[in-house]
Amino acid sequence: MAAVGSGRGTMDSQNQVQSDTAVDRLKLLYPNVNEEETPLPRSWSAKDKFSYIGLSQNNLRVHYKGGMQGPGRRPHLPYLHLRFWMYRHGKTHKDAASVRATHPIPAACGLYYFEVRIVSKGRDGYMGIGLSAHGVNMNRLPGWDKNSYGYHGDDGHSFCSSGTGQPYGPTFTTGDVIGCGVNLVDNTCFYTKNGHHLGIAFRGLPPNLYPTVGLQTPGEVVDANFGQQPFVFDIEDMLRELRARTRLAIDEFPLPDAQGQWQQVLHRMVSTYLVHHGYCSTAQAFSRATAMPIQEDITSIKNRQKISKLVIAGRIGEAVELTRRLYPGLLERERELLFLLQCRQFVEMVNGTEQAEGCSENGASSNGVATSVISHTSRAPRHTNGVAEGATDARKDSDVDMSPSPPAAPANGTHHGPEALPLVKGMPGVTASVAALMPDFHCDAECGSRASVERMLAFGRDLYAASQKLSQDAYHKAMLEDAFSLLAYSNPWDSPVGWQLQPVRREAVCEALNSAILESQGMQWTSPVEACVTHSRELLRRMSRAGLGACAFADLPALLRR
Repeated sequence: MAAVGSGRGTMDSQNQVQSDTAVDRLKLLYPNVNEEETPLPRSWSAKDKFSYIGLSQNNLRVHYKGGMQGPGRRPHLPYLHLRFWMYRHGKTHKDAASVRATHPIPAACGLYYFEVRIVSKGRDGYMGIGLSAHGVNMNRLPGWDKNSYGYHGDDGHSFCSSGTGQPYGPTFTTGDVIGCGVNLVDNTCFYTKNGHHLGIAFRGLPPNLYPTVGLQTPGEVVDANFGQQPFVFDIEDMLRELRARTRLAIDEFPLPDAQGQWQQVLHRMVSTYLVHHGYCSTAQAFSRATAMPIQEDITSIKNRQKISKLVIAGRIGEAVELTRRLYPGLLERERELLFLLQCRQFVEMVNGTEQAEGCSENGASSNGVATSVISHTSRAPRHTNGVAEGATDARKDSDVDMSPSPPAAPANGTHHGPEALPLVKGMPGVTASVAALMPDFHCDAECGSRASVERMLAFGRDLYAASQKLSQDAYHKAMLEDAFSLLAYSNPWDSPVGWQLQPVRREAVCEALNSAILESQGMQWTSPVEACVTHSRELLRRMSRAGLGACAFADLPALLRR
């Protein structure tokens, strides 16, 4: 039984790896598709098919099972008549059967492609590969009905919403790989055979079409690849070409520029961006070069710049004090902003960036308060309640179980490992180990370590009390619990909540404070450049919802990097 369990676990792990790989490939192919709104086709639908169709292999293999498989279908025929009926079965279009994919093709793909490998052509090879709209009759090969399009293997004809086909490409049979591509920019469809482009088959396609395959005679079997595996045809090359074409169209789009109007607009946008973010010297140099006046007082820009530098350096307490001195009453009015700053200040205390009271600059530890706490555990005596029982093994990068009972999960409800520490009652996220060790700290080589811990815990209690006065929404609660949970680990930098200690996390706090200062001074809280980028992103999303495939190739980040 143990061996069986182990094998099953290995199989599940392999399946998960394959699934992850498929997801990654599809994201690379169609990066602009939001699958929460418009899921990609990933398999054939077990519901949207005719009864003659059978599915297997995670609904990626399609085989023709015909009408004999269903209950009550000619079971009374004598043997000879049965053989004759099976021979004749599939000779008329009424014996055809199709299946659609689980979802239609999202417009945000820009260029969509899937491939079908012919495992067996069966008796006659009456197979069709193509597209169809929702509701199209599934008792037909694709292409026979309105809003249905197909390329058939027996004659190589293309069928466009009609039972009469047109010569298009070669026939296909067992072993061939047939690809179907949809260009959602110009609404055309093309096919490939064994990696060779066969040309445009259909034009003027409607939106929201489903990948579709149809079979008609016994023994026909096909496998689909919706992007889970590399394609035989080099679709990536076509994607690159379409991106380049869209980029060129954007670059060459004619703009009326009477008397340098557009240049002035661009200069103004650049200038306001520099001023908005407090790049005072650069803004002044740009103003001299373009004769573009600066709308804000230079002293005001420099004040915001000083505050921003303090936040980016992690010196949040100094930034708060300077803000209060330069902009009285702002933080008292913006209580949620103050809470955000104080949460970040607590994180910086753990990080060691915030200087502890009573420490000189040279004596302050650069490794953070949490390191000071752990470094003194060897001096802590044994406690009767099991807290701080013995010394911490400095060689182990893991947390210490401070009680005989199973360790408690962090305050956010997520258990971050088997050795997460219990929390102090009334202050979520603060470990019992910190509170227990505090009386035994000594201030020797690391100046003020006990004072640092005391200051941090006192600040945390005040922060928790302040949070109770705010609206108790999930955002504030999660922010506070994440910050306090840092103290549940002996090495918070390598913990599941250690992402908070990354310097890049200061940027959002800096931007929030800077925007609030600007708004309090009667200026725009966001720069025109950033507003334009936000509007452009929203425009691309709306284009996707409207079925305009060009949105897939308007690479906004690439345009901004130029």
